[in-house]
Amino acid sequence: MRILLTGGSGKLGSQVVRTLGEAGHTVLNLDAVGERGDGFTRVDLTDYGQVIDSFFSVDSRHQGADAVVHLAAIPAGGLQADSATFHNNMNATFNVFQAARRAGISRIVYASSETLLGIPFDIDPPYLPIDEEYASRPESMYAVVKHLEEELAQKLVRWDDTLSITALRFSNVMNEADYAGFEAYQGDAALRRWNAWGYIDSRDGAQAVLRALENAAPGFDRFIIAAADTTMRTPSAELAAAEFPAVPFTREVEGTETLLSIEKARRVLGYAPQHSWRDSPSAG
Repeated sequence: MRILLTGGSGKLGSQVVRTLGEAGHTVLNLDAVGERGDGFTRVDLTDYGQVIDSFFSVDSRHQGADAVVHLAAIPAGGLQADSATFHNNMNATFNVFQAARRAGISRIVYASSETLLGIPFDIDPPYLPIDEEYASRPESMYAVVKHLEEELAQKLVRWDDTLSITALRFSNVMNEADYAGFEAYQGDAALRRWNAWGYIDSRDGAQAVLRALENAAPGFDRFIIAAADTTMRTPSAELAAAEFPAVPFTREVEGTETLLSIEKARRVLGYAPQHSWRDSPSAG
């Protein structure tokens, strides 16, 4: 496929470029920042004119595309004023979704967020392991935008039964170099309570994007994308007993199994995480 990727210069996006390229796809990186090269075009995603223009063609680089992967955003709350986060992220996502529809692109995969699960968990989740089956619980303006993006996607697919929009609720994205910092968490379970000790290796995050492009059905769906394990050496049941003592389990968990359920992503998309911080030399 020829794939338009927004945010391809970022932490996850740069890995997605590599993974999709290795899978035989042509990737064009549309981003506000990046280095001059065959695959990069500077685009202000909050400007609908620039977005739709770049979706139809960019000079001699492409004449249309088969799919869109939308990762570009202010990546977390608190980095800019709430109003800036809202206007940038919401406008960019609307522009991407609408431009894709106008350009006849029917396959969209985009970055939603684990924050819709109620993160940070100042209020306990309803049950463990946490999954996609309860209503979103945004606790920040960043998460409110992620909620509205999912609502927008659900409405758009009602108008077109060929349109596929897949929301990937990524956990905390880590590169291999980040694993050196995991040792600091081990003495205090409360340090990573905020997201139930979740994370996602950027290589597995990119694999999830690839699987969604290959396997997502028409319509809208959402998936938690996390590693198969937690950030901790302490067994997951012990972590939950210490930090979420009143939260019931819907099933048993084994060892250091993730408490952010990836069962739906495994079953529907064929997602199969391959990487763990425990295997990295930098983890100590």
